[in-house]
Amino acid sequence: MSERLDVLILDDEPIVGKRLKPALAKIGCEVEIFVNSNEALDRINEKEFDIVVTDIRMENIDGLQVLEHVVKKSGRTKVIMLTGYAMMAVAREAMEKGAFDFIAKPFKPDDLRKIIAKAAKALGSPIDFNASDAGND
Repeated sequence: MSERLDVLILDDEPIVGKRLKPALAKIGCEVEIFVNSNEALDRINEKEFDIVVTDIRMENIDGLQVLEHVVKKSGRTKVIMLTGYAMMAVAREAMEKGAFDFIAKPFKPDDLRKIIAKAAKALGSPIDFNASDAGND
């Protein structure tokens, strides 16, 4: 399927978006990067994204608040949570609130691509994951 996935990445560390954008573009994603939660939420209000990848720990509005906002606005959008604080309680809370998946920093772009591919499949828009995928899980 050649349909491109719209992905929003929100992380207050600019390096995260800079590293992930080309990695996700390689597998056919249209990627928008944000470092400011308020700007990301404004954009989420304007456009429905297929996938939102958000850091959990941020100033002002945290990732759980972003998750709640996305879930209220669009039930079909898959939200993937990133955190440098791999706390199981927070992971469970995010999953209970409707997160699609959770990934702990540091991670390789390939790790996120695999989760994005899983989310795409759940959305009914499977993507070609040729990167370095050795098979399906």
